Amino acid sequence: MRTVFLDRDGVINVSLPNKGYVRSWADFTFIRNAKEAIRTLTESGFRIIVITNQSGIGRGFFTEPQLIDIHQQMSAEITTAGGQLHAIYYCPHTPEVGCPCRKPKPGMLIRAAQEHDIDLSKAYFIGDFITDIEAGRSAGVSPLLVLTGHGRNTYRRYISNTQPPKTRTPDKIFQDLYAAAHWLTQ
Repeated sequence: MRTVFLDRDGVINVSLPNKGYVRSWADFTFIRNAKEAIRTLTESGFRIIVITNQSGIGRGFFTEPQLIDIHQQMSAEITTAGGQLHAIYYCPHTPEVGCPCRKPKPGMLIRAAQEHDIDLSKAYFIGDFITDIEAGRSAGVSPLLVLTGHGRNTYRRYISNTQPPKTRTPDKIFQDLYAAAHWLTQ
């Protein structure tokens, strides 16, 4: 089964630059056409797995049960829209902990591959931040950048005006998840 990994904040839902973290379902807003994109991927036979850093737990801004509630409600809305998330992996640690699952390290991708029998060399990782690209490259996944969330700043800062190392270069760049999903399903 073909697999697409998705970052959450800035890819599926709107990032909250002023608030910092999505702390509850009330803070969660889907990016325009994100549910439709996930439905398109699902209907085309892709397995969809979310890979997300959630250091707000480690920083004490919200709890693991609150994050699980957000993910359950997000999954329910995606299912209602005709999509399916096969799994959600998150790292609750702050960068200082040095956790091997926290992006840009590939731990969550590797764990998902082991648990779901995924050939990472045939998978994609859609993200909006440089850590998504780096994690994808480290795991052997094809990284795709979307310009939603931090994507425009990521493009400006790391990609557009320099010759970035391969570890920081996405294979393709898209306006949003919807455009990436349509490219993947063509």
